[in-house]
Amino acid sequence: MKWLPVAALAGSAQAALRFGCSTLTVQRLDPVVEPGNAPSAHVHQIVGGNAFNATVDPSVDVGQRATCTTCLYSEDFSNYWTAVLYFRARNGSYKRVPQYPNAPSLHDGQKAGMTIYYTQESFSSNGNQKITAFKPGFRMTVGSPATNSREGAEKFHGLRYTCLQTVLTRGSETFELPKEPCPAGIMAIHHFPACWDGKNLDSPDHQSHMYNTGKGGFQVAASCPASHPVRMPQVAYETLWNTTEFNSRELWPEDGSQPFVWSTGDAKGYSTHADYLFGWKGDSLQRAMDSNCFFQDCGTDRAKGVLKVQTPAEKNACTIKTTVNEDIDGCECFQLRVDNRICC
Repeated sequence: MKWLPVAALAGSAQAALRFGCSTLTVQRLDPVVEPGNAPSAHVHQIVGGNAFNATVDPSVDVGQRATCTTCLYSEDFSNYWTAVLYFRARNGSYKRVPQYPNAPSLHDGQKAGMTIYYTQESFSSNGNQKITAFKPGFRMTVGSPATNSREGAEKFHGLRYTCLQTVLTRGSETFELPKEPCPAGIMAIHHFPACWDGKNLDSPDHQSHMYNTGKGGFQVAASCPASHPVRMPQVAYETLWNTTEFNSRELWPEDGSQPFVWSTGDAKGYSTHADYLFGWKGDSLQRAMDSNCFFQDCGTDRAKGVLKVQTPAEKNACTIKTTVNEDIDGCECFQLRVDNRICC
């Protein structure tokens, strides 16, 4: 028998996680960018653990604080969130676009929510290097609600849209919100950077402690630079927005322009962004990254399972109280404050 060095063994794992999380809450809270503000500047849709609040102290281990999660893996108390998509009617009113789960075979019984990925260098390889799990207190963002141009959007690799022909459509990604009605809705895609500076759990802009060597999508990532040498899991979100009830051209603006608007007020799609707050319990994420499990095989009900799973009913039962009481489903104005009225 030929013995391999420990370092080689540590880098040989090829794990990838793909799982669904039901909606935890939809409200104006953002403990990463606007800690303590209730309400925050715009509406977010949030999934994950029930320790989520207007303020989540960085010194608190969310994996120990939370008691339930809306995600498939019962050891994942992390929080994942994005802005919310609205439809703007011809009369100037707004209606919140509903979300729907990904392919039923992978998200059976899920209540709205998102699909979450933790991959390595690519779907099938970690590039023969150790993948280091995030630490308690870690948080990051990708994209910016202030981005208002195509040039600005292009700086964030992996923030794209897909006009869904079916729930399984992949490819044909765009920087802007689709300009035509989409038969199965719109998928918003958020890929986070995966190279860490090895020191800071956060940074003033919530991004500079990370470095993006991704090329967009799930392509093989380049090596991490010396300034950010630690390869961490590649986190990505897919959110499916069910725009189908708004597909009639009679509902769209008379000039034919696309009618969907982010809760930031952005009708182009350039301001798409996402937040991540780590909360896996104990060494569960590292255990998964050190394994060779792939997607559904990572659950304990599978032969290669290394993580504990819960039923759809259990994850759908996890909720938090609404602390910002306002109408988030539809409104007549859209700016944060119009004529001294607070709107969605």
